[in-house]
Amino acid sequence: MNRILLWGGLALVAACLSAVQVAGHLAAPAAVGGTTTGPGWLDAIILHHSVLPRITVSLVAGAALGLSGLLLQRVLRNPLAEPSTLGVSAGAQLAMTVGLLYAPTLMEQAREGVALAGGLAVVGLILAMTWRRGLEPVAVILAGMMVALTATMTSAALILANGDYLFSIFIWGGGALAQQSWGPTLTIALRLLVGLAAAILLTRPLAILGLDDSSARSLGVALNATRFAVIGVAVWLAASVTAEVGVIGFVGLAAPALAHLSGARTQTQKLIAAPLIGAILLWVTDGLVQLLAGANGERVPTGAATALLGGPLLLWLLPRLRMVEWPSLNTRPAPSRRNPRPRLLIGLIALLGLAAVALALTVGHGPDGWSVASGPLLDRLLAWRGPRVAVAAAAGAMLAAAGMLLQRITANPLASPEILGVGTGSGVGLTAALFLVAAPGIGIQIAASAAGAVLVLAAMLALSLRAGLGPERLLLAGIAMSALCSAVLTAVIATGTPQAFTLLRWLSGSTNEAGPADAWFCAGAAVLLLAALPLASRWLEILPLGDVTARALGLPVQRCRVILVLFAGLLTAAAALFVGPLSFVGLIAPHLARLAGLGRPLEQGIGAILIGAGLMVVSDWLARTVAFPYQLPLGLFAALLAGPYLIWLLSRAGPRAG
Repeated sequence: MNRILLWGGLALVAACLSAVQVAGHLAAPAAVGGTTTGPGWLDAIILHHSVLPRITVSLVAGAALGLSGLLLQRVLRNPLAEPSTLGVSAGAQLAMTVGLLYAPTLMEQAREGVALAGGLAVVGLILAMTWRRGLEPVAVILAGMMVALTATMTSAALILANGDYLFSIFIWGGGALAQQSWGPTLTIALRLLVGLAAAILLTRPLAILGLDDSSARSLGVALNATRFAVIGVAVWLAASVTAEVGVIGFVGLAAPALAHLSGARTQTQKLIAAPLIGAILLWVTDGLVQLLAGANGERVPTGAATALLGGPLLLWLLPRLRMVEWPSLNTRPAPSRRNPRPRLLIGLIALLGLAAVALALTVGHGPDGWSVASGPLLDRLLAWRGPRVAVAAAAGAMLAAAGMLLQRITANPLASPEILGVGTGSGVGLTAALFLVAAPGIGIQIAASAAGAVLVLAAMLALSLRAGLGPERLLLAGIAMSALCSAVLTAVIATGTPQAFTLLRWLSGSTNEAGPADAWFCAGAAVLLLAALPLASRWLEILPLGDVTARALGLPVQRCRVILVLFAGLLTAAAALFVGPLSFVGLIAPHLARLAGLGRPLEQGIGAILIGAGLMVVSDWLARTVAFPYQLPLGLFAALLAGPYLIWLLSRAGPRAG
């Protein structure tokens, strides 16, 4: 009863906020008398074609997302599954961005179909990546986050390439609920009714899907057909909302979780409670966004505001969730064969890195085709190619070192700056510097980025120690923190200020404007920071053995972790400032070094640094040449190169159980 009163009270608050908006546009008596001019008539038009549709669309969109999240969580047996964490919304937005550029007529006639295709493509990719792991919850969420980040970065790159023409798409993609007619409301409402009808028809299969696969088959459920049908309905609902109002984050996560915490236990109770709670959450959030809007309009899109609330909610839920099946990430992988000559192997990797640098400096694509620069032409090109190659190499080396540190600190083979939200945390620090200082220099920017990165890492470790989170839940906490920081960036970019364009350019990870000063600063930061890595080799050797063993060997565990966290934060901030928050070099370079036979911390660190530098240099060269004369963002291209390795990493488990 108390929980029902709580939700009733929130609905009452939302109704009061809506009443404020309605009262501000009530028609004056002159308008009622038939006058078609004057402020009263204009207020009546705004009320009936904007204010009321906006209130209604927040209700039906929230309900649709709540139902979509419930279906996804049920069919995947994953309480963290929802359209945002699975990348459905980001995929739909990317598909519509591409459609606007290359098929505007198709977008005009079948916008919802384009969004649905993008959402289904993302979900299909995630299922393919994690199918052999039995759709393990953390593996699914991790794959969804990576695919969503890549899709978001691709959208940012397309927006930057087309300037003001597509910048409004990014703002709209933040989830602005402003309406001009009843069309989107009616469209989403119709989809919601169909989705509810489908969910009711699938009540028995949904209840059985809560069991393990073998039990579901023994009860006569066509497991894969039912699973794909439910996923199709959920993706359709989420894509419909994205097509009409943009990306609304975390409502699909919060509504089912809060329904469960409010006492809904049976499938029927959840089918009623999750859409209602989703509607109330989005209604209240949108009312607060409008209430806090200034004279220049809303400062934060509603979708970004829901993500700002969703990140802390996910952090709060993690210690309280009982996952059906956690992946065995804390089970150590089979140790790779130690290379008997690690120095020779490191030398070979260094030679390959030098070859990559030579390739990037001399080989290029011009108006007359491919060419190898030498002599005076090379001297002229070095002034342009040299700084960006230096920035790419230094940034790749620092990200690789940071990834190696994080994987050993957390004893988690999937930890990296991108996954734990450190890169987006540095972006929040950069945002603060851009808004608090009129013209921040490179020193202020790196200091602010480092502060943001270190704060995110410190929060992750504090949460891990306080709540007793294992390596898997620490990953999910990083995903939540990344979502929170990304919401802050989205809210700032949606303002459309010059700082917003700066952040959008940073988000895409471009090195096109790297100059000599950037190269010297990035290279200097890499040399100074990486020179301290050998001093931590003993700590990195002992920490993965566990706290008890480390203390027995005389290691001050907490102090070591704090120092290494600060170290990793500085490395990530210095690199992300120049190449953006996403490359996944910090994830794959340490893995490649270990697979090559470099198992000891110092050997693995040096190998990872060289591999990371080489990967980023090759990525920068490909980004510069593959679509000549257009320049692709370095961070995006590096992420695309890392994708196949990520797919292999997530799918290398044994066959599906059950």
